[in-house]
Amino acid sequence: MYRHFRHVLFASIALCSLPLMAEQAAPAEDERNRLPIEELQTFADVFHQIRENYVEHIDDRELLMLAIEGMLNGLDPHSRFLQDDDLVDLEENTTGEFGGLGVEVGSERGLIKIIAPMDNTPAEKAGLQSGDLISYIDGKSVADMNVDDAIDMMRGEPGSHIELVVIREGEDGPLTFDIERDIIKVLSVRSRMIDKHIGYLRIAQFQQTTAEDVEASLKELQKDEPLQGLVIDLRNNPGGLLEAAVKTSDLFLNDGMVVYTEGRDGNNRAEYVATPGDQLNVAPIAVIINGGSASASEILAGALQDHRRAVIIGSASFGKGSVQSVVPLNDHQAIKLTTSRYFTPTGRSIQAHGIDPDIVVAAGQLREDKERRLKEADLRGHLENNDDSSNESEAKKLPNDAQLVEAYNLLKAMQLLKPAASDTSAL
Repeated sequence: MYRHFRHVLFASIALCSLPLMAEQAAPAEDERNRLPIEELQTFADVFHQIRENYVEHIDDRELLMLAIEGMLNGLDPHSRFLQDDDLVDLEENTTGEFGGLGVEVGSERGLIKIIAPMDNTPAEKAGLQSGDLISYIDGKSVADMNVDDAIDMMRGEPGSHIELVVIREGEDGPLTFDIERDIIKVLSVRSRMIDKHIGYLRIAQFQQTTAEDVEASLKELQKDEPLQGLVIDLRNNPGGLLEAAVKTSDLFLNDGMVVYTEGRDGNNRAEYVATPGDQLNVAPIAVIINGGSASASEILAGALQDHRRAVIIGSASFGKGSVQSVVPLNDHQAIKLTTSRYFTPTGRSIQAHGIDPDIVVAAGQLREDKERRLKEADLRGHLENNDDSSNESEAKKLPNDAQLVEAYNLLKAMQLLKPAASDTSAL
């Protein structure tokens, strides 16, 4: 099964081959690289005690698998031992189609934390939000539950139901959600025109075809005339393929560093550089992020911010700045190991910090103006405006979304301040 899995590099998952440490070890290595014989003996003693005296019989192979899982889980939240089902899930996530609820999760305070619900999925439609803490799944407590076990419980046959009990900041008590499972087909990219000159691009996550989909969307948005501004919405984008994030960033840059990674010794550095060809011809960009924007989405936001190619709007991103390598052990098993950190073009590490927006805008709805004042158009017998062009609003009605409206207003202001082609006084 795993032998057919393609080797690709992720911002959250990287596929590569790593040589065994034992094969690289030289006889003259210092003390820190020698095997800890006494500790290995302790491990063997514990293994023997569990095998002989634990209240229930555990197969030796299962016990060894538990030891491997514990060793990797103890390193960081992203290192894991992968077996058949995990490898299938990994491939499904890169292609964008899998069964379940459509929610990216992690662990926090002994509970399962929702990093981001995916667009147009049962999780989003039910009202789950980034930052929610799942405390019960179908009546079973998730306290100290392994994230993978929680994911297995949430996945199931399309049409079947699952009950989640969620703790949400600001709520007086737990919230209960009854959600119907479905086949999750994640549409990576969606786009539309906000008005005649400003486009909107939503990237839900970074998959194998995301960069190509973004490029096709940009061509469609500009089929009549070039854009004068673009909003890129990365909110609740959990990340995905590093290569897709780099290629997408390259669409808006003419040159320079996109991102670089460094391993343990600091010398093992991989650099990703933009190629000539800005698809927007330097038209201004506003990127919206929030606490659910993680990993590959932080690479895109960080690259455009460092190159002063876009204004970042919203709230601080998630802060996942590490790269994992998936190392095949055999056809059915692999380990996902954190092997490096990635850095923005100016050398910023995003790990455990995130991308800080240039303009902070809290999520929420716009406040409606309850005091509507009387206007000329309300007076009986008022003269009509005979200028047809002034009767039509150039902008389509925006959703009641404070962050999106702020991004649009920013681009609109930049558009208005741009000198007209016939304005020779600006030359």
